[in-house]
Amino acid sequence: MSAPYLSVVVPAYNESRRLGASLDAILGWLSARGTPGEIVVVDDGSTDGTAEVAESRRGGAWRVRVVRFPANRGKGAAVRAGVRAAEGRLVLVTDADLSTPIEEVDRLIARMRETSSDIVIGSRALPGSKVEVGQPIGRRVMGRGFNRIIRTLTDLPYRDTQCGFKLLDREKVLPIVEKMVVDRFAYDVELLVLARLAGLRILEEPVLWRNSPDSRVAPLRSSWNMFGDVLRLRGRVKRGFYRARAAAGETPSPGAPNSR
Repeated sequence: MSAPYLSVVVPAYNESRRLGASLDAILGWLSARGTPGEIVVVDDGSTDGTAEVAESRRGGAWRVRVVRFPANRGKGAAVRAGVRAAEGRLVLVTDADLSTPIEEVDRLIARMRETSSDIVIGSRALPGSKVEVGQPIGRRVMGRGFNRIIRTLTDLPYRDTQCGFKLLDREKVLPIVEKMVVDRFAYDVELLVLARLAGLRILEEPVLWRNSPDSRVAPLRSSWNMFGDVLRLRGRVKRGFYRARAAAGETPSPGAPNSR
């Protein structure tokens, strides 16, 4: 099998009901395009057979690999493990429910090439974004409020940092990933802050998005946790934590999750 051009990283926690259909959609898209690709599913300590669903898709024309955590660590930790395990030149990070359809990556790849960007982030909040199934009003209000807080605390200019659909140039982004420490949902903010500090080119691109009613995000608790993570991120940047981490050549700790 030739080396993959695109690695699709899918962090998943207790996603056995939705994951199979999403993997079939990704595999169908890869087959239709004929692009050398792979899927890396990161099972974040699931207790419901998520890994078994992913394993059942192995053995076809496209490579499907599973990285397993023995216990739940958080989406940020899962994404880091997936990017490290990926072998493609480009890495797409996408949610297990495919709230943004896999076909939207065609637009992100084209825009990455056109603009020579290193990271292209999908956005639900730009002119041209298409939200076919919206979130409940409470989630929308909290999301907008959180985005304003992020922009105030970090100076990030992006309208939507939390959309779970991001295309990465793996060679450029891997050094950033190795410095990251946020394990929960604010990993997106950490990635973008560190990428901007490193001078990477980031493009925010409108995408199609459909809310899944079976979201794993608890709005109040997750927003509070993300706010705390962003404050700690800001403090780490100010005191030079990430510069020191890079200078020390930090690498993944022993006992990293298994990849098969």
